[in-house]
Amino acid sequence: MLSSEKEQLLQAIDAALDAVRPHLAVDGGNVEVVDVTEEGIVQVKWLGNCQNCNMSIFTMRAGVEQAIRSRVPEIAGVEAIN
Repeated sequence: MLSSEKEQLLQAIDAALDAVRPHLAVDGGNVEVVDVTEEGIVQVKWLGNCQNCNMSIFTMRAGVEQAIRSRVPEIAGVEAIN
């Protein structure tokens, strides 16, 4: 993937996450895009209270992954690196 293509993809993913961030912020959390692999897996990092929350796996599937994949369909999946 060319760096400009990857940069545009990362920006689109970050914009998609803006739909989820207010819900995370209510509980003192946030999420940050770290990278996109060659296989189309978005790597994210939980921030704030999301780091230690036992519900983060559900938030990942129902909120974060759904928001990204609905706006950036070429993404194959999402994984937390922390």
